[in-house]
Formats: sequence, structure tokens, C-alpha cells
Amino acid sequence: MKLKVTRVDTWMATIEDRAGGTADKLEPFAKAGVNLEFAFARRTPENPGQGLMIVYPVKGAKALRAAQAAGFAKSDAIHSVRFEGGDKPGTSARVTAALAAAGISLRGFTATAIGRKFVGYVAIDSADDAAKAIAALKKLD
Repeated sequence: MKLKVTRVDTWMATIEDRAGGTADKLEPFAKAGVNLEFAFARRTPENPGQGLMIVYPVKGAKALRAAQAAGFAKSDAIHSVRFEGGDKPGTSARVTAALAAAGISLRGFTATAIGRKFVGYVAIDSADDAAKAIAALKKLD
């Protein structure tokens, strides 16, 4: 299983836990013509009335302006790795097993398949572990 593996910057914002809270955060990107590849939002039970949103990628001047206008900031605490390839049964199991064998504890894992391809992301606590994750995933075949 040959994977394309890259590091991605994690951009985060706090959202209001109300109807339209997520839409409000995405609107500046849409108005700027920015095509986000990944958007994830969830409530934060530890902060009632709020949620968290993560987006990738934020590249280029108009994307940066849109992110800042929506209240997003690049996280220094979460390091993310993107991986993609051909989808086959057991792909996520092989990916997570390779990361475990490299001694990497995941902060988060997301993967989805469309047709014969898949894309996934792992969130990791340190830049060193992100580098280890990239090396481990590039060795998968």
C-alpha cells in the first residue's frame, strides 16, 4: 500500500454551540473562494455553549485572510499528518498499526474513502512524533 504522506498545519477556532455557529466560521472561506479539503466541528462539553472547529489546508494569502477573519489560528500544540492512497479492506487497521509500532500515541484519527481512494489525517502531540509518523507511513507497502 503506497501512500502519499504530508504534514499539514492545523487551523483551529472556537465556535458558538448554536444553529449557524459552524456556518459562520466557514462563510469567510467561501466568500474568498477558498476550497478547504477538511473541516471538522464538534461541541466541547468541557466548555458549555462552545465548540471547536478544525480546517485544512490554509494556504495562500486569501486563505490566510479568510482564516483570520473567521477567528482561526494555526495550532502550535497539534501536529497533523495527511495520508492518501488506494482504498482496500483493512487500510485503516494497517495505518494505525504502523503508527502504534512506531510508538506514536494519536490525539485524533480521521479517514474516509470515496470510490477506490481514501484520505486520512492523524493529529499528534509533537513535531517529533509527526516526523516519525510520516516515516512510518511512507514505509507501508
